[in-house]
Amino acid sequence: MSIDFLALGAHPDDIELGCGGTLIKLARLGYRTAAYTLTRGESGTRGTPAIREQEYHAAAKIMQVARYGMLDLPDAGLEETQLNRLKIVRLLRQLRPRLVATMHWEARHPDHIHTAHLVRDAALISGLKNLDLGPLQANGDAAGALNHWRPLRVLYMPERYEVPVSFIVDISDTFAEKMAAIRAHESQFHGEQMHKYGEEQTVISRPAFLEFVAAKNRRWGAMIGVQYGEAFVVRESVRLDDPVAAFGDWCAETIP
Repeated sequence: MSIDFLALGAHPDDIELGCGGTLIKLARLGYRTAAYTLTRGESGTRGTPAIREQEYHAAAKIMQVARYGMLDLPDAGLEETQLNRLKIVRLLRQLRPRLVATMHWEARHPDHIHTAHLVRDAALISGLKNLDLGPLQANGDAAGALNHWRPLRVLYMPERYEVPVSFIVDISDTFAEKMAAIRAHESQFHGEQMHKYGEEQTVISRPAFLEFVAAKNRRWGAMIGVQYGEAFVVRESVRLDDPVAAFGDWCAETIP
């Protein structure tokens, strides 16, 4: 198994909000994509773990990912322990992704902050040949299935806080599907079916939240002269051997 682009979120719906449009775009381009959450979202105010898993399944189908699933780390109790790092390492070695996208470390939810740190750490130590996975090593894997592997880059998805971004992906052609994937989590977001999951409101269940998502994607799109965009941050400098070729598709008229 080899994945081109792996998205790792803290909870069900994080990936859809952060890079759903990019996942759909990459799948259409023929890349193998995957989406996994570290938790099942069991501590959330609305919905149950079973409901959230069903919603995640529906959203994954819309995003056209080749592989998806949930790890067993505790919602609202993510800790930066070695065992949790090794659980992510095991997944990285199974899927062997070229790129990994995850939560940005400047975030409101502590699980998002810890996810950014855990994935950053796991991506590095996953490349250590002699790293001991302990009990996770002997869990039904074929010989060689968990050989060392390090992704080329970890990409971080900005949320509500203003941070400098490294690049923006044009998702104008996939924005509608991105929003459909978000709305598949109908227990969490405002929609016709939300009354089935209780009357208690959360930050993300209010109508204005989806308007905020659209406005954020419009703003990033405007920054590169398109209708909608998704932004990413890389911590390392990016090497360009041929900047003329790298920016060859651009022209001054595309930028507002």
